[in-house]
Amino acid sequence: MSAKRWRGALISGLSFAAYAMPVAAQERERELLSLEEALSRSGLSEGAAETQSNPRIIGPRADTEAAQALVGQARLRPNPEVSLEVENIAGSGAFSGLSAAEYTLSVGQRLELGGKRNARVQAAEAEAQLAGVRADLAEAELGFLVRDRYVAAAAAASRVELALDIVERNVELARIAGVLVEVGREPPLRALRAQAALAEARAELQAAEAASLAARTALAALWSDEGAPPVVPSAFPNIVPPGSVLVSATGLQLQVARAESRAAEAEIDRERSLRIPDPVVSAGVRRFEETNDNAFLVGVSIPLPFANRNQGNIVASEARLRAANAREAIALADFGQAVTRARAQYLAAEARVETLSATSLPQAEEALRLVRIGYRNGRFPLIEVLSAAEARDAIREALIAAQEDQGQAAAELIRLAAQ
Repeated sequence: MSAKRWRGALISGLSFAAYAMPVAAQERERELLSLEEALSRSGLSEGAAETQSNPRIIGPRADTEAAQALVGQARLRPNPEVSLEVENIAGSGAFSGLSAAEYTLSVGQRLELGGKRNARVQAAEAEAQLAGVRADLAEAELGFLVRDRYVAAAAAASRVELALDIVERNVELARIAGVLVEVGREPPLRALRAQAALAEARAELQAAEAASLAARTALAALWSDEGAPPVVPSAFPNIVPPGSVLVSATGLQLQVARAESRAAEAEIDRERSLRIPDPVVSAGVRRFEETNDNAFLVGVSIPLPFANRNQGNIVASEARLRAANAREAIALADFGQAVTRARAQYLAAEARVETLSATSLPQAEEALRLVRIGYRNGRFPLIEVLSAAEARDAIREALIAAQEDQGQAAAELIRLAAQ
């Protein structure tokens, strides 16, 4: 590569760095979104106005309101029925006209037997309780998504900072390599290697910025924000997992499973109560137009359950109870496994963060500093600098991944402990 072409490539790299850094600076000047603000925008903080507009909360709460309304409906008794009959009219002979008409006015009332009303109310109350627990679980799931995606966005921002540092470092290395090549202290191959490393760093920066934009957009989607995605700081939030999750067996996931079993049991009682027919008692008065006489009527109507005794619905509700009990057993087993796994992931990530931040990264930073000083003085070749830089970058990437794992495991433990 000629000196003229090399200088052109170097100017292009410097121009890109000069462009990328102001863009990052502009984003840093925008208001940074904290985790507490993200939870508030999602409608999870107390008194948040977004609670009334976040569809992830509106839907489950509306289902709860509907279930509560059905409880009130289940408490209502059957309405009475009014019947009016007119006989012996518009016939022939003595029954022509209205002279021989008979008018019957009666009121009937269906009597619910077999504890139908009580079973219906209990089934509706069980469904309302299930809907309420599902709404609480939906809020806990939303809280987990906010924390999980916020941590992912912070990790993406940290990777953007790492990529920017790598670009700046490679620009400097390319400049030094060019100077050393010009004075004859390095072969031209070293300059080519530095330019290749710079091009790779620029590509990684673009990928990191795209990943950061995607992570921030996913976070904003949790509160249906269609504007510019928020800017999340690269510093990871301090998410402290609850200490009682290991011994707690009252998580919302288990509560939902138990509420489903109770609702299925109540549904069996309701279906069994429908086996007993309900009589209809009626009373009324009949008027004979021909003689101007009146008479009182009393009647009882009872369905005969010869073929339909609601046996199919009873068998179906019993099968649904067995299915609900099976899901409850699975939920209990999965809950314990999920808690154990999340706790192990959190503790392992916490240990990695401590080791990488306190020992590995400072040592790698010091090694890179010494190698870069030696490279400027011509004591080390470029390959040594690149090797030390790659080792330091790998440790920084590992630290970011460990911090991300720790934050997401803490978010999972909070979700599992929600009650």
